[in-house]
Amino acid sequence: MIEIKNVFKSFGGNQVLRGVDLTIKKGETMVILGRSGCGKSVMLKLIMGLLRPDSGQIFVNGDEITLFKDSQFNKLRQKFGMLFQAAALFDSMTVDGNVGLALREHTNLSEKEIEKKVAAKLKLVGLSGVEQMKPAELSGGMKKRVGLARAIAMDPEYVLYDEPTTGLDPIMSDVINELIVCLRNTLSITSIAVTHDIVSAYKIADRIAMLYEGKIIFVGTPEEVKRTDNPVVRQFVEGSSQGPIETL
Repeated sequence: MIEIKNVFKSFGGNQVLRGVDLTIKKGETMVILGRSGCGKSVMLKLIMGLLRPDSGQIFVNGDEITLFKDSQFNKLRQKFGMLFQAAALFDSMTVDGNVGLALREHTNLSEKEIEKKVAAKLKLVGLSGVEQMKPAELSGGMKKRVGLARAIAMDPEYVLYDEPTTGLDPIMSDVINELIVCLRNTLSITSIAVTHDIVSAYKIADRIAMLYEGKIIFVGTPEEVKRTDNPVVRQFVEGSSQGPIETL
């Protein structure tokens, strides 16, 4: 379980988070919706300890990580996998090098064991036999899937997705969505995805939270989102220029 309590975060004079409260249950996929620049990715960085909140508390599996030292965060991060918005693969490394990076850095597995695990993770995302390719040789969708294989290489308890379908065509977006659902069901992991892709949110989410003006203003299942009369949520999911959300 991940619990965020009354978290504030600002950058200079820009107050991004203004008292965020959110609980993610064990084994669920929580999708956080919101406009670009509203603080969705900041929340992921706070959960992983890449940023520190100005105030408030964050708990991961009962531990208040806002009190952690750097050494404790290093250990905690090994329980997390992350799929970055642009995949963030190392161009100089092969697919095998990218997916197996954490295994080589943080485990005592032999090279043969690492290669076996890398192959297994690539098979899970539908990319067998690409170990020796470089990122420049991969399509956008393949890069995302390699990034996803890397995210699950350490068998994490939690996986964070930062705009998992950004830059992909509708068909490849659906492939990524199907993979996220499959991995949740197969690996029983707790997932948080931040996105503004409504189609993706409806497909992968157990629950959806709406971040607006620095606060979570709504949490519910995809069906509850579709039925809500909250004017902010309605305007966002319908993609309308008319409503309380300013379009400037």
